[in-house]
Amino acid sequence: MISERPRISLLGTTALLFDAPGETTLETQCRIWALANEMGRLPGVQEAVPGMNNLMITFVEPPRRLHEIQDRLVELWTSVEPLPVQGRCFDLSVTYGGEGGPHMADVVTHTGMSVDEIVAIHSAPIYTVYALGSHPGYCYLGGMDLRIATPRRQIPVLRIPCGAVSIGGDQTGVSASEGPSGWNTIGSTDVVFFDVARTPPALFRPGDRVRFKVERVVR
Repeated sequence: MISERPRISLLGTTALLFDAPGETTLETQCRIWALANEMGRLPGVQEAVPGMNNLMITFVEPPRRLHEIQDRLVELWTSVEPLPVQGRCFDLSVTYGGEGGPHMADVVTHTGMSVDEIVAIHSAPIYTVYALGSHPGYCYLGGMDLRIATPRRQIPVLRIPCGAVSIGGDQTGVSASEGPSGWNTIGSTDVVFFDVARTPPALFRPGDRVRFKVERVVR
């Protein structure tokens, strides 16, 4: 039974944002996925999109009984059974450091570890895809060892390439397209994570698992 109360806020007139209480953990995400399934079945709901520790619910038209929907969300959150992790497992070959990992030195400075130690720690876990977001196909991964957690950059980088493997705080993720980022890029992979000609376009789904395989380390 969940004791802390979640926060629910309006997003315009046709959407709600459900913020789960507490820290972002695998159990919380499994509960978010289950909540998304339940809410997606309700009449008038257009889409239920899981995020990191939250759920966005959009409606076909502005709901007339908003308080009933909010009460239903809270009721489901306290009673829903977390979905088990049953996703696919992907191996991603990563080149750490060098031009594809321009912020490795910053992670070294912050953690006090060597490049080899950081690579070994980062590539050791089997990560779980907690959510997709930020831009199409981007995957937020859970399960990173906190020993290599590094604060987000004070000045974001204007462009990182597709396939950039980065650390932001206690999370790690892989960029699906070029764009700005405030995370610390430590490596790169050649995998294509989003392709409009593919069905579905995004390679990953929440619940999939990812293993980083060290292709090489550039110092």
